[in-house]
Amino acid sequence: MAMIDKELMIEASPGKIFNFVIRPSNLTKLWPSLMEIKNEKLLSNGGYCADWKYKMAGIQLKGKSECVEVMADRWFSVKIAGSVDCLITWTFRSKDGIRTKVTFTADYHISLPLINRLARNVIVKMNERKSDVVLDNLREILETC
Repeated sequence: MAMIDKELMIEASPGKIFNFVIRPSNLTKLWPSLMEIKNEKLLSNGGYCADWKYKMAGIQLKGKSECVEVMADRWFSVKIAGSVDCLITWTFRSKDGIRTKVTFTADYHISLPLINRLARNVIVKMNERKSDVVLDNLREILETC
């Protein structure tokens, strides 16, 4: 298992950020290697499920995502299953309703049996850098809207 835990301040309300990030179709605007989101459906808990295609280290991966826990405007967790098994949690905290601390946590397992330990370490580092890009893209999109 690998873990990513990142935080970033964004000049936007928690609700604005939450409403953007919870929609899987918006994630292709943030995630450099997220190739496609299909079959997005609203769930009874206020989250979404969707099918995805992702490119990691030149390998195309497929899977499904499902929002398993939601507290509107505060946080949500998404379970991802497929070539990568993952639990991603987004948390949004604000004291003034204008600036929001966004926390992105991903706990994931790469289930590609042909990848050796060295390659796994390289992939973990790549994913760490991509998470920075995701958060930077989120800030750029939401602070300019």
